[in-house]
Amino acid sequence: MGFFKKIQKAFGMLRQEVRILVIGLDNSGKTTLINHIKPGSTSTFEVTPTVGYNVEEFSKNNLNFTVFDMSGEGRYRNLWEHYYESVQAIIYVVDSTDNLRLCVASDELQSLLSHPSLSSRPCPLLFFANKMDVPGSLTPVEVMTGMQLDEIRDRPWHITASNALTGTGVEEGVGWLSEKIMENQERINHK
Repeated sequence: MGFFKKIQKAFGMLRQEVRILVIGLDNSGKTTLINHIKPGSTSTFEVTPTVGYNVEEFSKNNLNFTVFDMSGEGRYRNLWEHYYESVQAIIYVVDSTDNLRLCVASDELQSLLSHPSLSSRPCPLLFFANKMDVPGSLTPVEVMTGMQLDEIRDRPWHITASNALTGTGVEEGVGWLSEKIMENQERINHK
């Protein structure tokens, strides 16, 4: 690390680069949720489905984020694994109103957790139980049970109730994720 970077780091002016993968089944609210994470962005109710992936870059919580917004459509889910190795965290968005496809979301999660690029490192997982404003939506505990999250013991994870349209729950989740990313980085720096 160069002299000026050491000074910037000492004074807290150096922002850590973080790459985050945002995944979930189609129509779970991933892109709308990302719009609330980005500082200064205005929310729009007209979001088109993501085809393939989108990349967003912004700074928040003293971190420089590169966010990969992946399509959740069945034919694009095989793209997710190409990003596992290069990310520091994963956000998994679950449509809490789609009880019928909760088992599909759980199967995709199990595939993710067993992938060689992720199984050997404790990449934190943030789950958003999205669309909590809709009557009849599952509670975060019901989503946790349906997704079998209580069986995840090899990495930190957190589930937050959210409404991507209003931003409810988004700051809580991102705050937790930022904290876990910084803890991982400190652990790596002290090795």
